[in-house]
Amino acid sequence: MERDPLLYRTIPASDRSLLISFGEEISLAFHQRVRALTERLLRQPPDAILNIHPAYSSLLITFDPLRATFQEIESSVRNFLIDTTAEPPASPRRIEIPVCYDEAFGPDLSDVASLNGLSTEEVIRIHLSGEYYVSFIGFTPGFGYLGGMSPRIAAPRLATPRRRVPAGSVAIGGNQTGIYPTATPGGWRIIGRTPLRLFVPDRDPPSLLALGREVRFRRISRAEFDEIHPP
Repeated sequence: MERDPLLYRTIPASDRSLLISFGEEISLAFHQRVRALTERLLRQPPDAILNIHPAYSSLLITFDPLRATFQEIESSVRNFLIDTTAEPPASPRRIEIPVCYDEAFGPDLSDVASLNGLSTEEVIRIHLSGEYYVSFIGFTPGFGYLGGMSPRIAAPRLATPRRRVPAGSVAIGGNQTGIYPTATPGGWRIIGRTPLRLFVPDRDPPSLLALGREVRFRRISRAEFDEIHPP
């Protein structure tokens, strides 16, 4: 393990993978560094790199040990980091996601409000006022972990996860918010639902959300929801 003047650490994760860590917390600054390095590696990847796995504040790089050594990959990454320091990432694409906060779609909205000493309308207003960014995609295909949520509406996961969360459910887990792209078990607290289909396997690209994308939520009525996504 080595502390680098470019403010990152390189950690051998296995004999064929290298973890680049920028810190231990979820923050926009670390996220921007992860995104810049990811974009730079995808644009001109060294031949030996097999896969890139971005996360909150780190990047896991898998490589072919028969084609490059750990030190060679580390050297390439360092040069790329120097480039990204001089050249910040491109402006992220913004996407607006309509959300219906009706009680039928947000069974945990009142609990989130109660836990934070707020009314349900205050929770909705704070949720709508956020400017979010996709920290990374994980858990299930197309599930974007959205950073940037106000701590005023943070809420712990459910003690017992639901066996089935409907697709499009907008939820809060700790100090993050996210949207379930498909029906799946889940333990985040559900406060609303979007009629958009976030993940369609035969669409190109299949996911509406991607690393670094900016997200804003827009409130819609039940009638607007049904118009976009007929029951």
